[in-house]
Amino acid sequence: MPTVLIIDDNTSVAIALEVLFSLHDIDSLRATTPEQGLALLAQADIDLVIQDMNFAEDTTSGVEGIALFREIRALYPDLPVILLTAWTQLDVAVDLIKAGAADYLAKPWNDQRLLATAMNLLELGQTNRELRLRVQRERRQRRELEQRYDLRGMVWNDPATERVLNLACQVARADVPVLITGPNGTGKERIAEIIQANSAVRDGPFVILNCGALPSELIEAELFGAEAGAYTGAGKAREGKFEAADSGTLFLDEIGNLPAAGQMKLLRVLETGRFERLGSNRERRVKVRVISATNADLPAMIRAGSFREDLFYRLNVIELNLPPLAARPADIIPLAEHFLGTDKTLHPAAAAALLKHHWPGNVRELKNVMQRAGLLAVGKEIGVADMGLPSAVGPAISASDANTNGTASEAEPDRAAIEQALASAGGVVAQAAMALGMSRQALYRRLERLGISR
Repeated sequence: MPTVLIIDDNTSVAIALEVLFSLHDIDSLRATTPEQGLALLAQADIDLVIQDMNFAEDTTSGVEGIALFREIRALYPDLPVILLTAWTQLDVAVDLIKAGAADYLAKPWNDQRLLATAMNLLELGQTNRELRLRVQRERRQRRELEQRYDLRGMVWNDPATERVLNLACQVARADVPVLITGPNGTGKERIAEIIQANSAVRDGPFVILNCGALPSELIEAELFGAEAGAYTGAGKAREGKFEAADSGTLFLDEIGNLPAAGQMKLLRVLETGRFERLGSNRERRVKVRVISATNADLPAMIRAGSFREDLFYRLNVIELNLPPLAARPADIIPLAEHFLGTDKTLHPAAAAALLKHHWPGNVRELKNVMQRAGLLAVGKEIGVADMGLPSAVGPAISASDANTNGTASEAEPDRAAIEQALASAGGVVAQAAMALGMSRQALYRRLERLGISR
């Protein structure tokens, strides 16, 4: 049975609506303030919202209702909302309908019109109800994840990324090594930071060593330190990364580049917490949480004899695999907008081009592309030409090339981009429209013209 949420501070209005809907087998919930309404939306599966525009006494501006509507749209973009008000303002009504409101009705309302509108919205919603409710549940899970853990400003929207984040936060408190695998540029270091931030040693140091950035003969000295004269150029004693990370976390990136001698010493310190500096016989003891990362195929390296199998199993107590950006398409537009900042926006054609690109360089490549586009774009809108993507097909369109009336068909995303956006959004039109940089109404028109089924 569908459920309507009524948000109105007037008890008689709420009761009248509840009776009206109950006569037609429609459940209803009641909230008297915007805060109560948002709390019910977070807890229950709602199919339709009917909200007042004014809540404070002697208020007729509609500011509270506008703020509530926009928050609902931001949190639940595909949830239909009917607006009710005793103080009809034509300009406000037009703006809110353009922003996606299903209807804007004056009090006292016409029961037949309100019921017909509600039934139509509920009937349309039932065909996509399961998918929409799943999306709402995913949004609630995401908010719970953000509230419960320190995610270090991580930007994501793809379920594949969320699965990695969930697992990373679950294992953060366990005092075991973690191996993060995935291609270069996917954000493995950020996942390591999140593990550290939610661990029992979150107040300790977070030390990073890129094993692929140093000559093999220097990695041991970097890891374990060295006494004066231990090697050419070692004029004084120095501490290594393990000592620097004591009571904290050591992140070893590109662990597959660690030489054989370093692998043996690393295995010992993981098992015992003890090591010696190069050129010293004095044993030192540390307590360090080790997180390692690699883009290499470590099992293949084990078979080739270049990586110790016992070290692999010691590092791989928990493995987190971060997929390439192309396998997390719902992350692309949010990340692009994040890298652009608030001063620039994406043209719909540019958003479509981002979704088409294969991103061999992953998040690092996307960041570079958006920084370049932000510098080269003449106006505030980023066009396809500004990004310089080799995979962008069709004529390059900059923001200045698009018609000011918004009817430039060449600027609209094509069938492939729309189908990919819909697939990434799980069929949720509002989410796909956001990814494509279009309004929901514009995407509906485009779907109809191209004959694309939702």
